Amino acid sequence: MAKEDTHTQDDILIEQEFNALIDDYLKTNHRRKVEIITKAFLFAKEAHKGARRRSGEPYILHPISVARIVCGEIGLGSTSICAALLHDVVEDTEYTVEDMKVLFGDKIAQIVDGLTKISSGMFGENVSAQAENFRKLLLTMSDDIRVILVKIADRLHNMRTLGSMAPAKQYKIAGETMYIYAPLAHRLGLFAIKTELEELSFKWENPEVYKDIQYKLQATYKIRSDVYQHFAKPVVDKLNELGFKYEIRAREKSVYSIWNKMQAKGVPFEEIYDIFAVRIIFENEPGIDEKKRCWDIYSVITDIYKLRPDRIRDWVSRPKANGYQALHLTVMGPDGQWIEIQIRSRRMDDIAEKGFAAHWKYKEGKIEEDTELDKWLKTIKEILESPSPNAMDFLDTIKLNLYSQEIFVFTPKGEIRTLAQGATALDFAYDLHSDIGDHCIGAKVNHKLVPLSEKLNSGDQVEILTSKSQVPKYEWLGLVTTAKARTKIEYALRKHKREVAKQGEELLIKALEGTTIELTPAIMDQMLDYYQKQTKEDLYYAIGNNDISLPQKIEKLLTLKKQNSDNVLVKYMKQAFHAVKKADKDKAEKPLEYEQINPKKTYILEEDSFNKNFRMPTCCNPIPGDKVFGYLNDDNEVDVHSIHCPVGLKLKASHGDKIVNLEWGSYTQFPFLTSIIVTGIDRMGMLNDITKVITAGSLNIKGMNIESNDGVFEGRIIVYVHDVNDLQTLCSRIAKIKGVKAVNRKQSGA
Repeated sequence: MAKEDTHTQDDILIEQEFNALIDDYLKTNHRRKVEIITKAFLFAKEAHKGARRRSGEPYILHPISVARIVCGEIGLGSTSICAALLHDVVEDTEYTVEDMKVLFGDKIAQIVDGLTKISSGMFGENVSAQAENFRKLLLTMSDDIRVILVKIADRLHNMRTLGSMAPAKQYKIAGETMYIYAPLAHRLGLFAIKTELEELSFKWENPEVYKDIQYKLQATYKIRSDVYQHFAKPVVDKLNELGFKYEIRAREKSVYSIWNKMQAKGVPFEEIYDIFAVRIIFENEPGIDEKKRCWDIYSVITDIYKLRPDRIRDWVSRPKANGYQALHLTVMGPDGQWIEIQIRSRRMDDIAEKGFAAHWKYKEGKIEEDTELDKWLKTIKEILESPSPNAMDFLDTIKLNLYSQEIFVFTPKGEIRTLAQGATALDFAYDLHSDIGDHCIGAKVNHKLVPLSEKLNSGDQVEILTSKSQVPKYEWLGLVTTAKARTKIEYALRKHKREVAKQGEELLIKALEGTTIELTPAIMDQMLDYYQKQTKEDLYYAIGNNDISLPQKIEKLLTLKKQNSDNVLVKYMKQAFHAVKKADKDKAEKPLEYEQINPKKTYILEEDSFNKNFRMPTCCNPIPGDKVFGYLNDDNEVDVHSIHCPVGLKLKASHGDKIVNLEWGSYTQFPFLTSIIVTGIDRMGMLNDITKVITAGSLNIKGMNIESNDGVFEGRIIVYVHDVNDLQTLCSRIAKIKGVKAVNRKQSGA
């Protein structure tokens, strides 16, 4: 009976959701094709019968929700709604694309087929390999752009219901969303969806920070409301007097964009002053010129308030590439604060929120979805297929940097390559081929000779110079920023180490020839003990690399006194204070070998006898207490990244199966590097006071750079700390020094 009740409740819920979808559809400007939508719904309902989502609800509710987003929030018609309802049928059930074609026609089947391919390929595990750039994305995936739009709607609904997923899966999906889908929505002009995707990704990845900013927004709402009311009153009076039909409102920045600004400027929430903008939306009236009306409202505002001339943005005359139109200006408000105003018509506002789909609302009569889409895609394809010869113009025209975190550079033959922002010439060499990277000696950027460490910019043309005698070096790990290059360098170094170790083994065997000594495990243990090596491979490598030299008479080795054979503590103390030879130092810094790590379980970051069970890449330098996640590298080691790390963001998007949820263990030995920025009023003895505070806390300084200009100083201090508590204590002590105005942590990955 209980089962029957559940069944009935499910049916009622499904029916309600479908009716809401039909209501949404009937409110639009599209031709009425309710029959085919109903047919697609009934077919999908039957195909997914009995299937449930992780949350426990009937699976069919997901396709219905996606269809509602496609219809109500993106503004697409019946073809896209049907494709949204059917988007998981081919992937999750026995039905094929051929079945779709027979039942619903070529167009719908083609979109469903495209969505199935994306699901398993384009945005699957190998995203970095398969989605190299925007050109390929649009040309290969989009005989029909609706494939991308339905996929964005699918991702938006998944983000809204992410709570039922495991933490590692949440990181993967949130990272992928921030890296791929939010920039994609932005490029297609879906501003409202782009903002929500960013906001939801940020909320899942940084719940504490999100709640903190949200709380501060609520706490300061009254102050902002008063500022807005004081500003708006005289403007409203004047616009009413002129008889304009309009709407005026204050629009708050999203939590994510506020946090982004805090990171970019290195300031706390309290020092972000442009938290809201004023938006004035006027109605499109017959015979009224939109452009003229924008400038009329501009005149009204600048007659009342003082304009900031460097902050005028005229996107009415020259719309953005994604169709965005508005007139932006900044004025000094009555309360002494700069206030940004966005002036746009109702049509411009619809296009800003819903992208190109909103254009259809303003067409005469009922419209055919296909013809409008074909026109739009034709324009995009023309730009893609006939780029201008100037590389930078081409990049600007198509907005190729779809992923906000990527740059696009050219080979000498004009081929486009995609790299992470901040990538160097050496990263580019390894991106071309591991052989080119291994033998790279320099590069020419735009025909100018540059070192391997040269950072590349979008539009650069890069030629790599190689030499057969060149081999990868350990210091190269500090010259690259991409995981791909780092992995290849580490592989080459390991390969080189194995070759050297092989030579060392041969030298040792040769040295033992003609003696009575046989290389038994007991003899090997004696040699390892004498040379303070932990494995025979380390010993062979040290011999092959000439870090240790064997005595003329090898028998002497066995008669000499063992070096600290029993005193393990002394041995480890020597390692800790770097009193070891080169090969030992390399070993001391390598993590211990651990058994196979399960990415589905939370991994505890620990130290044991001066060794760590994890690795710290140099891209973001997190410290214990920071919000972090792990990436399981090819050596079965966990790389620790800050949740905000740009390199980590790419890893989450492209290697979701290797993401590990982490927890910090306890730390006493290993110090971690971090940077702080100190600003204030300069005076005699300021530097002395700051260093005293740092040394009083038993912390070591790695580097310090302080500049003073016209009585104001700014300093960057790099210190070793054990955890976030160390850092917070240090910052609060420095903040108490007379003349210090602000102390903030500088995170390299933020």
